Amino acid sequence: MPSAQGDSRGDGTPTTVAVLGTGIMGAAMARNLLRGGLAVRAWNRTRAKAEALVADGAYCADSPADAVRGADVVLTVLNDGPRVLAAMREASDGLAPGTVWAQSATVGDAATAELAGFAREHGLAFVDAPVLGTKQPAEAGELLVLAAGPDSARAALAPVFDAVGRRTTWVGEDGSDGGASKLKLVLNSWVAALNHAAAEAIALAHGLGVDPRAFLDSVSGGPLDNGYLRLKTESILAGDFTPSFSVDNALKDARLIVEAGERRGVALDVARAGAERFERLVDRGLGEKDMAASYLASFDDPEKTPEPRAE
Repeated sequence: MPSAQGDSRGDGTPTTVAVLGTGIMGAAMARNLLRGGLAVRAWNRTRAKAEALVADGAYCADSPADAVRGADVVLTVLNDGPRVLAAMREASDGLAPGTVWAQSATVGDAATAELAGFAREHGLAFVDAPVLGTKQPAEAGELLVLAAGPDSARAALAPVFDAVGRRTTWVGEDGSDGGASKLKLVLNSWVAALNHAAAEAIALAHGLGVDPRAFLDSVSGGPLDNGYLRLKTESILAGDFTPSFSVDNALKDARLIVEAGERRGVALDVARAGAERFERLVDRGLGEKDMAASYLASFDDPEKTPEPRAE
């Protein structure tokens, strides 16, 4: 029997969710939907990534149209606006008017308006619903869901958002104005700034011959300390850049942030400098590393980069 959490229809039938995009984030979210008693129809352009969810109980769709056919909710977790729009266009034949579409990729406010236009053309209930969090909170169902969309969509989305997140923050009733996506860019600007600050502090410590632990001990428990600092410096000091959120994705988001500021006459010098650090890493072929690899961008010669470990 499906859990009550997964039943938005009130008749014991589980909500069916089409998940388009089953990479690191999408796969984790899909598994939590299944654990919550929802039915999942998964699609990914690299089919093997969707097939990996079959053992958890998902249906592996042959195409976006196959995935969305009969779904109550469509959840897009793709990389950027163009990829989301391309997948939804491919899904057109399977979409039914009135279907709720939760767009959870970080695409920025400009692309969100275009996607909302597609939703209107097909009679979909569009919800701008980016999520804040990386691999670990996604796997634990601890994401923060930011949402803007019609009240009529909330009942269908309640079991979906409850399964993937620890909290949902509704910021408006019109997803087309990108209110949730705008908030996501603000949050991501802060995340990127913290990430680069942690990376540069450790890099400077190594450059000056200072034990990085002395820095961490000095701020411990005070107003300069925070959990994200600890998380990223732990990765840097261990030399472990296994992606929780990749440099490639961080660069994409950094560019969205800078562009959003430019369109409104807001100079974002720190965000622009951070994007340049990520660009240097991508140019070195390090785009698949975790964004904590910003540490490596502090050194011109990769062969002479200090081992990122405490003394």
